[in-house]
Amino acid sequence: MSDIQQQYENYKAQGLQLNMQRGQPSDQDFDLSLPMLNIIDSEDVITPSGIDIRNYPGGVTGLPEAREMFCKQIGVAPSEIIIGNNSSLELMGSILSWALLKGVKGSASGWVTQSPKLIVTIPGYDRHFKLAAALGFELVPVAITEEGPNIDAVEELAANDPSVKGIYFVPTYSNPTGDTISEGVAKRLVSMATAAPDFTIFADDAYAVHHLVDNPAPAPNLLALAKEAGNADRVILFGSTSKITFASGGISFAGMSEANLAHWSKVLGLQTIGPNKVEQLRHVRFLEKYPGGMEGLMRDHAKILKPKFDAVEQVLSEELGGTGLATWTQPKGGYFVSFDTTRPVADRVVALAKEAGVALTPAGATFPGGVDPDNKNIRLSPSRPPAQEVEQAMRVVACCVKLASAEFDAAKPQAVSD
Repeated sequence: MSDIQQQYENYKAQGLQLNMQRGQPSDQDFDLSLPMLNIIDSEDVITPSGIDIRNYPGGVTGLPEAREMFCKQIGVAPSEIIIGNNSSLELMGSILSWALLKGVKGSASGWVTQSPKLIVTIPGYDRHFKLAAALGFELVPVAITEEGPNIDAVEELAANDPSVKGIYFVPTYSNPTGDTISEGVAKRLVSMATAAPDFTIFADDAYAVHHLVDNPAPAPNLLALAKEAGNADRVILFGSTSKITFASGGISFAGMSEANLAHWSKVLGLQTIGPNKVEQLRHVRFLEKYPGGMEGLMRDHAKILKPKFDAVEQVLSEELGGTGLATWTQPKGGYFVSFDTTRPVADRVVALAKEAGVALTPAGATFPGGVDPDNKNIRLSPSRPPAQEVEQAMRVVACCVKLASAEFDAAKPQAVSD
């Protein structure tokens, strides 16, 4: 038995139960927000703006206090944000659904009759793919680069096909690569010629404040750049507090031009009288009192998260550095590490890891339809387990990569010499 096979058998014998499958916050992260549960009481039901949080009135756009606070997270003005309930995915689903039925602001008709396509980045976020595909959009993948979406490919697709109705991607610390769109790419994206006059940028800025480094470089402001380009209505930004406070009880938001907001407020107002104002006030009160506010809370999250990302980097460098068996990203923020095997063995690595007690995101999940044509990409999610477990899991993963690669090489036909 080879040394690597023996090492793998030793890991299997340990009876490990480690999970790096989805990007959930840890209990330690949640503990930071526990005071929020008691931050308001029965005497605190009228907001400074005079709204009674127990009743319907207040509007579909949310509490003024919440709009004032969370607009900063995605770089818009208080008058340019809608506050929703827990899931930003729910807001995205609502807007994409209405776009199919009625189009967006300025559309001549609903998109559903136009065989609509959405550009998506790969590797990318599986929930984006599943949502858009389930609604009936054809997904057109382009590569994510260190500067964001492959803008040459995006420009060509958008300019030549009127059924390409938009792009759906994560602009800051992209899931799973951790890449952030550059200023140059952002400017081209908001100003490019499009065959569809109602082409829309659906930007899920889920990790806009999830930094792992001190003094991070500011990300481009897509809405501000779109205004400068004369395409203010082209951009719709999304975000939430799901990985800031409680994943089960946060708030979501969408940022857009004031004209766009007027349009979407009327549309969304048909399906809800208003969002959960109790939860909005709870968040406002909590973040007002937290030392350093939102920035202080995110610094405390980074103290919890960074050692886990450091463990991923340390183990992968020690075990796979210089072997030529894999490459991986070193994100400065976000929740994931994108890992690529050099051989087409990602599915085998995931299967081997599962047998050894380590759950990983399924190979191919970062591609539309769950199929990676190269069978190389695996999304690593170190956020929930303790750092010690992350290190253990990565030792197993590295072993699985070595074993799967060796199996692949052994199975290749040998060249016949003359």
